[in-house]
Amino acid sequence: MEKFTFTSFRQQFPILEDLINGHALVYFDNAATTQKPICVIDSYQNYYQLNNANVHRASHALSARATLAFENVRGKVRTFINANTNKEIIWTKGSTESINLVAQSWGRSTLQVNDEIVLSYSEHHANIVPWQIVAQQTGAKIKVLPLTLSGQIDVEQLESVIGERTRIVCFGHISNVIGKINPIKEIIRVARKYKALTLVDGAQAIAHLKVDVRALDCDFYVFSAHKMYGPTGVGVLYGKRELLEKMPPYQAGGEMIKAVSFEQTTFNDLPHKFEAGTPNIAGVVALGSTITFLEQQGHAALLEYETRLKQYCFDKLSTVEGLTYIVNEAPDIPVFSFTLANQHNHDVATALDSVGIAVRSGHHCAMPLMQYLHIDGCIRLSLSAYNSFEEVDFVVQQLKSIRKSMLEENEKTGTFEHKEITDSNSFATTHLAVDDIYTIFAKAKSWDSKHREIMMLGKKQLRLAEADKTELSLITGCESQAWLVCNRENNDIFRFKGDSDAKVIRGLFAIILAAVDNKTAAQISAFDMDKYFNELGLLQHLSPSRGNGLRAIVQKIYSSIELY
Repeated sequence: MEKFTFTSFRQQFPILEDLINGHALVYFDNAATTQKPICVIDSYQNYYQLNNANVHRASHALSARATLAFENVRGKVRTFINANTNKEIIWTKGSTESINLVAQSWGRSTLQVNDEIVLSYSEHHANIVPWQIVAQQTGAKIKVLPLTLSGQIDVEQLESVIGERTRIVCFGHISNVIGKINPIKEIIRVARKYKALTLVDGAQAIAHLKVDVRALDCDFYVFSAHKMYGPTGVGVLYGKRELLEKMPPYQAGGEMIKAVSFEQTTFNDLPHKFEAGTPNIAGVVALGSTITFLEQQGHAALLEYETRLKQYCFDKLSTVEGLTYIVNEAPDIPVFSFTLANQHNHDVATALDSVGIAVRSGHHCAMPLMQYLHIDGCIRLSLSAYNSFEEVDFVVQQLKSIRKSMLEENEKTGTFEHKEITDSNSFATTHLAVDDIYTIFAKAKSWDSKHREIMMLGKKQLRLAEADKTELSLITGCESQAWLVCNRENNDIFRFKGDSDAKVIRGLFAIILAAVDNKTAAQISAFDMDKYFNELGLLQHLSPSRGNGLRAIVQKIYSSIELY
């Protein structure tokens, strides 16, 4: 009997009661990782309190209990995805390690010069880079499947890419950016025609679809527990038994052996042949709690609620002026990727974060897809069954507010951008002093108000001339494109100017340059930048990518003065 109700489901996730920047958390970053129900959290604690022991290796009661719980979950996963046998379920750290396992185990032992590995333009980096590495190791070549205007792999062009030299076709069940279900059975049919294997990246599908690997008839299927309300650090590789039997081990060590001498090692049977070392036992046990939780809630009813939420969100987002989806048509799961006219993606994400809304911006570990679509990045909203219609309304309201503020600014200034510096040899003399920055932030009590001040500083920051935006001035480690130009004057005073595509980064530039511009190298080195950031309350509120960008700017400054 289906038991899912939104209220009871949401109540199982304690983090959703949290306040972020003084606002109720709206968590719309589920494609990155889902939040965890209390039963999964408790499972970790219970394992370490009651059953902590290594599995398979000891002859005592605790080890027996741990091993039983650990292996029972293998059986749960087998049933969950309808595999033939427990031997086809391999534990890994996640989808990424599962793909690497196949690439290095099957790929290195099988691929030869001029063999072909087929991927698609919508793949996550985790399903690109491992294949690039094994292609370099073996001399194989990579070919790429194009997409339709709706973002799915184009079935009309399958046989123009997949052919006699194809050895494996690796593709996402659902793209982490586009949210459309790929024509998986047709891709597998064409691969079979040319005797090629298939690997399906199910990281985004596992939480939103009922997966049946036997019905799909794929050779490998991978997914991560943390995308389906489970723990981090646990993944699954499903592989057909006859393939796994022939593949050599990916890693070596304890558990994956039967006997070892200095002359020869005999490897263990499936599935343990691929599970070297002590596994994430607590995580695997917690994955078992996750599957039980989904079964108790009523998985089919949960997915039906998601479908209604998805359509509602698509319709509401479509009312936002200036919002453009990166592909045509509504997604198949609640993953929405779009741009907002004349707004940098990171500025939008930072503005939403200031009112407690968690979204993702950037290239989403899919840079080839961004290049294919001719965009620098996008904003991604990804929803789950614990999200509400009211949360959708709030996010849409905030997006409209961002758009309205931008239009009002445009009316006042007549432009979306500020005047550019046109003389690459001149340096702005309008940088604020550190005391000015402290004064501004002292008046801003909440992160929402501090964020507004950073954006205002970004709007006032003069822009670099295009001639200054070179590979030499480009800052590495900053997710948004950013540049820093440094000059040492005759009196050993250093002058700086910086720029970024994102206003929030330009605002952070203003804060940093207040501390270092028009100073000597000794003064710059002596300034306690970490203390400065902490007193302003920046690092505890900025996202990791923004915080890393802040540090990258500072490191670029230090590196620049060292060059002189």
